[in-house]
Amino acid sequence: MANVIGVKFKETGKMYYFDPGDNQLAKGQRVVVETTHGVECGICTVPNRTVPDEEIVKPLKKILRPANEADLKTLETNKQKEKRAYDICREKIAQFKLDMHLVEVEYTFDGSKILFFYTAPERVDFRELVKTLASIFKVRIELRQIGVRDEAKLLGGLGPCGRPFCCKEFLHDFQPVSIKMAKEQGLSLNSVKISGTCGRLMCCLKYEQESYDYLLKHTPKVGAAVVTPDGKGEVVSSNLLTGMLKVRLERYPDATPLSIHRRDVKPVRNEEAKAKKPEQEG
Repeated sequence: MANVIGVKFKETGKMYYFDPGDNQLAKGQRVVVETTHGVECGICTVPNRTVPDEEIVKPLKKILRPANEADLKTLETNKQKEKRAYDICREKIAQFKLDMHLVEVEYTFDGSKILFFYTAPERVDFRELVKTLASIFKVRIELRQIGVRDEAKLLGGLGPCGRPFCCKEFLHDFQPVSIKMAKEQGLSLNSVKISGTCGRLMCCLKYEQESYDYLLKHTPKVGAAVVTPDGKGEVVSSNLLTGMLKVRLERYPDATPLSIHRRDVKPVRNEEAKAKKPEQEG
C-alpha cells in the first residue's frame, strides 16, 4: 500500500499518482511536480489516500512542493504569454500561407518550451515557421498535429444532445467507435445524425454497446424459429430494449403476428430445424 495523491495537468487529461510526502493536500490545490517533460504545475484531483501497489506506475515520484504564490503567479503569467504566442503564430501561419489551423498554445511551467497544437488536412512543412517563432520567443518551439477529436476536446462546445462534449467533460481516452455499433443499436445510418460536432462518429455510441451486445445474444433474431405457448413460429420483428417480439405462428400464417416477450419464447435449436426441413420436403 502507498500514500498518494492524484494530479491532473489538463482539465480533461489523465490523472497521475504522486507521493505527497508529509504534505496533506486538498482537492483543487495546486502542486509542483517533476515529470518526464520537466517541472510542471498540476492540480490535485484526489487528496491523500492509500492505494494498492499494483495500481501504481513505478517509480512513484514525490511532489516538489505545494504551489506557492510565486508558482501561481508564474501560471498566470504563462497564460498571458500563451495568448500573445497564439496571435503571433496565427499571423505567421497566414504570412507563410500554410494550410493549417492553430488550435491551442501551451507554455511549459518553467517557460523553456512552447507547444503549438494544430490541425491540418495534410502534412505541413513548417520548418520556416519554427525558425521564425524560435527567433521571436527565444525558447524551444514544438508544433504538434492533432486530430479533429483532440481539437474538440481542447476547445469544448455543445454536442447534438445539448450537453457539453463528453471528451471535454470526462473522457480521458478516445475509444474506437464503428458504424456497426449504430447499426446494432437500431440508429439511423445517416452520418449527419450519428456524428458529433467534430465530424466523427459520436463517442456515446460506445457507452451502451456492452448492453446491446448482451441483448443481441439473448434476443432471437428476425427469421429465427421459436417456440411460444401458442406453438412454433418465426420471429418477424424484435425490439432489443423492450424485449418484445412479433412472431408469425406456423398454424396461423395469415393472422396478425403474436406479440410476446423474449423471456416467454424458446429458440428452436439448429438440429431441430434441420430435422424438420427434410420432413417438410418429403
